[in-house]
Amino acid sequence: MRVLVTGGAGYIGSVAVDSLIADGHEVAVFDNLYMGHRAAVNEKAQFVQGDLANKSEIDALMSDFKPDSIMHFAAYSLVGESVENPFKYLGDNTLNGLNLLQSAVENGVERFILSSTANLFDEPEQIPISEKENLVPGSPYGESKFFLERSLHWMHKTKGLRYAALRYFNAAGCTKVRGEDHDPETHLIPLVLQVALGQREKIMMFGADYETPDGTCVRDYIHVEDLAQAHILALKALTKNEVLHYNLGNGNGFSVKEVVETVREVTGHPVPAEVAPRRAGDPAILIADSSKIRDELGWQPKYPDLKPIIESAWAWHSANPTGYEG
Repeated sequence: MRVLVTGGAGYIGSVAVDSLIADGHEVAVFDNLYMGHRAAVNEKAQFVQGDLANKSEIDALMSDFKPDSIMHFAAYSLVGESVENPFKYLGDNTLNGLNLLQSAVENGVERFILSSTANLFDEPEQIPISEKENLVPGSPYGESKFFLERSLHWMHKTKGLRYAALRYFNAAGCTKVRGEDHDPETHLIPLVLQVALGQREKIMMFGADYETPDGTCVRDYIHVEDLAQAHILALKALTKNEVLHYNLGNGNGFSVKEVVETVREVTGHPVPAEVAPRRAGDPAILIADSSKIRDELGWQPKYPDLKPIIESAWAWHSANPTGYEG
């Protein structure tokens, strides 16, 4: 297939590009490099630096590359920032996504895979969280993804566009050549690894009095390579299926303390940690029920345990302590 990957210079998108190319697909990457890195793009992919805010740039790439499928990763994705600056998310994420959708429909794209979010489930009634759970976005960021899911619904109804919405929980880990390099960094595992690398004095654990086994929040971590494989399976499934919705996690929850202890074990560094007050809006436990994609598409994560996820991240970060700039 000919696959256009927006945000293909970013953390998850770059790994998906590698997986697509390894699977024999032709790939074009469209990225404004706001959060992505040119060095993260596979040399076998066509790269175009452009902005989804400019539909004419999208149309030009569509005309040149003629994709039959799109994987849409590009988006602002910081939940906290979206609360502080909601128009950036309700505006740019949705308008840019609509530009891409309109160009896709106008240029005959057959399949569209949306990088969605677990932030659609702000107050789940059941844990683990299945696709049957009520969609209640937990932030303007989550709302922007919900809007795009609904837009895809209507593009399917009115234009016949086949689509998959893949709702991630906590992406983590690295491959041998692709890593997590954000500025600012907000994800727990790379933040703890920065302490091990001596780049950060200590890690703060927000709340230790939750109703969990050790009092700290429990989250579902999924290796970025397993995420990419889910996209490949969804892409192939859309040749036979018209609409797919899947929650993606490994189904195992790990606490903040477990992450810190595992980093200590893997790196051999002490990693000072302190307990801070709870952050507003942090649920005690968020774990995905991914049985639907396992049953329907045969998806099987290669990294179901926390230690190998952190080992893969430590290997990349210790080899690239300054990220892609190094």
